[in-house]
Amino acid sequence: MNIRTLSPLDRLLVGCERALEAIAGSPQAQRPSPAAGIVEAELDEAERRHAAGLMRINHTGEVCAQALYFGQAALARAADNREHLLHAAAEETDHLAWCAQRLQQLDSRPSLLNPLWYAGSYAIGAAAALAGDPVSLGFVVETERQVETHLAEHLEKLPAQDERSRVVLKQMQIDEIRHAQAAQQRGGVELPFPLPQLMHVSSMVMKAVAYRV
Repeated sequence: MNIRTLSPLDRLLVGCERALEAIAGSPQAQRPSPAAGIVEAELDEAERRHAAGLMRINHTGEVCAQALYFGQAALARAADNREHLLHAAAEETDHLAWCAQRLQQLDSRPSLLNPLWYAGSYAIGAAAALAGDPVSLGFVVETERQVETHLAEHLEKLPAQDERSRVVLKQMQIDEIRHAQAAQQRGGVELPFPLPQLMHVSSMVMKAVAYRV
């Protein structure tokens, strides 16, 4: 079987296609949503808006995750690390699709600033990759740790009866923990001060904005 090597133009076009899929909120999940088969709960208007705001944050977080992984994979030094990053990105695509579906069920929409979030995250991912694979993998570890923490917070903040959103976030949390452990096992290093703190601050800004816009 002949395997065609992608040219720089091919890679650029593939990257553009991935970006459009992530930003448009129309990716195809490989796994069924954990919420499939769960009856929609009765939410009042305030609860529905709050649940939608939280799921919009999580959708935006998955847009950023796609961009980060693709930016890191584009400049990864080792081929096996590149494949590892792309595999993790595929699982993040499931998360993106599940969050987009949940937003539709809540009669809401993704963040209007997703193109901006994607572009910034791709640049950050590429910059991390330029520092070398150990740092890039360490960036994955720290990112997933912070995501797992904010998912735990959202599980507490969701309306008690919104089981559909809850099971989606629980599966996402499981996957994020596994991604962090895998990146650490592949040689991810601890990021130096103040990078984790800066990542946390930027995450807080994104969450505050995406909840409403």
